[in-house]
Amino acid sequence: MTLSPAITCLVIIVARIADVSFGTMRTVFIVQGRKGIAFVLAFMEVTIWVVVVSKVIQNLGQPEYVVSFALGFSLGTYLGITMENWLAVGDQVLRIFTRRGQLVARKLRASGYRVTEFEGKGQGGPVSMLFIKTTRRKTSRVVKLVEHFDPRCFYVIDDVRLNSGKKVRFYTPTGWRAIAKKK
Repeated sequence: MTLSPAITCLVIIVARIADVSFGTMRTVFIVQGRKGIAFVLAFMEVTIWVVVVSKVIQNLGQPEYVVSFALGFSLGTYLGITMENWLAVGDQVLRIFTRRGQLVARKLRASGYRVTEFEGKGQGGPVSMLFIKTTRRKTSRVVKLVEHFDPRCFYVIDDVRLNSGKKVRFYTPTGWRAIAKKK
């Protein structure tokens, strides 16, 4: 069965969007040390890539296939980054430098965040450094809260690759989680 060139171009674009998006996500999961999901994404990525590349190479006389291949790559890069930002997988650490450390720490704790405080000296005198570990999804909320109480604060956000592994449970497991926990 042969497809019309226009439909083939569309298939190439969609397939490249998929495989490049998988590649972007795979890279993120590799950096985070999540081998299982990275393995699955790599398999899907390369399977799609081999099929599409073979179609384009078999038809080098049709430049629209090459252009479709490149367009799919570009769109896949954009979509992959967009998906990664939307999923916001992983944890981050916020280091907040503020002259209003006690107030900001108290407000963050009242909002349910765990805060570690350090006192230091900056160019203009005493300064507090606050450490907060949170999920990437909640990072922007923490920043907005901090800036509400200290608009002049300075902060640095880092991705967490590995931590001590101690999990603090803020809820009591129910349902199947409670049963699994007892075993």
